[in-house]
Amino acid sequence: AARELLEAGEVSRIGSIDEKTRPTLEYISDIAREAAHTGTRRLVLVTGLPGTGKTLVGLQLAHARFLDDLSMNRPDGKPTAPAVYLSGNGPLVEVLQYELRGGGGGGKTFVRDVKAYVAMYSKRPDLIPPEHVLIFDEAQRAFDATQVARKHDGGGDGRSEPEHFVDFAERVPGWCVVVGLVGSGQEIHVGEEAGLIQWRHAVERSARAAEWTVHTPPGVSEVFSGLGGVIVDSRLILTEELRFHLANQVHEFVRALLQESVDSPRPFADSLEHGGYHFRVTRDLGEAKKYLRQRYASDPNARYGLIASSKDRELVRFGVPNDYQSTKRVQNGPWFAEGDDDPRGRSCRELRACVTEFGCQGLELDASLLAWGTDLVRDGGTWTNRHARGYQRPMDVRNPYQLRLNAYRVLLTRGRDACIVFVPPIRMLDETYEYLLDCGFRSLEYTVFQQAG
Repeated sequence: AARELLEAGEVSRIGSIDEKTRPTLEYISDIAREAAHTGTRRLVLVTGLPGTGKTLVGLQLAHARFLDDLSMNRPDGKPTAPAVYLSGNGPLVEVLQYELRGGGGGGKTFVRDVKAYVAMYSKRPDLIPPEHVLIFDEAQRAFDATQVARKHDGGGDGRSEPEHFVDFAERVPGWCVVVGLVGSGQEIHVGEEAGLIQWRHAVERSARAAEWTVHTPPGVSEVFSGLGGVIVDSRLILTEELRFHLANQVHEFVRALLQESVDSPRPFADSLEHGGYHFRVTRDLGEAKKYLRQRYASDPNARYGLIASSKDRELVRFGVPNDYQSTKRVQNGPWFAEGDDDPRGRSCRELRACVTEFGCQGLELDASLLAWGTDLVRDGGTWTNRHARGYQRPMDVRNPYQLRLNAYRVLLTRGRDACIVFVPPIRMLDETYEYLLDCGFRSLEYTVFQQAG
């Protein structure tokens, strides 16, 4: 999406991918114009499963021409910027800035990191954002007040990120719109578990709450029930998958696999296999790498890479560098964007460097090589996280087990075409390996044998 926006210059030139998000974009544009005309403040929430275009909507609003006519002159004589796209997902920001670096400002003209933005404006109450539309990606993952105090320099004044953004928006003269892009089941960081209720509290606690109107899709509106000035509209739900046509089934399969619901995962797996999406499992990492290299040997633009959980204790000794120091050295921009010809060998296609759930959330590959860790294993017919590496401050984690489930939900849904799972050959993971097969994963070795035959 970033490359297309940069090359096309205008959303209208992108083509069919834009048609799926156009109703949402046009509705948000109408809200912004109405806010500008009436001099009001708006909070707009957009929901959708991963891959339905939330990030694309945010980038289109910030980079394309939808809001250019709303720029205004400020007293200093400088025109305002229409919008800025903000994310707390550091790797996503890094990749987008890397892709958009040709657009000026090192890619920071349209895409900014939430932490840096909050630090700048919270330290300077007199500083006014130049933008009238603040786009917050993964708004349900905004940090609560405790985590803001810990992670944001100068942000330890007892307010959450949503409260800070309401404050920033109220500094903007005339009007302002805060757009929150909302996913689900992706809260993987400490401090992200409070959810959307923080945005309600942020509006309620404002001294200027009467100036705000909240626009929500069905399904989110109950969070704001009883709050004055709430408008519900189904155009704020993104339902059509942009990544690949089987994405909804992938998410349903992963949900059933992890949540142990009444729905059996196997029918989803069988349907996905029939539709051309491949879930494979092996206990040989070398074979998994060989399979991916051969599968995409004729497609130099394909992206496949090694991913793993950050809380596993055992994978390093099997050749998966998911430890903190190794993953810290990964340059996410080149890892996702560069190909085999990168002279520094930083491409994901090298299958050497590994990124964790924190490095791949919000991003995608054509195929993922997921090394399954010991932080989420089957034991006696149920999942357990008791072998996971602990959090440094466990009292701050409301539900560490749910965070593990969310992490694997992210890891299992990064591939557009396939997810190849390597389960290390240790006794602790034997039941996990068998469970994946029972749920519908195909043995990689059997797949290769069939193809050879």
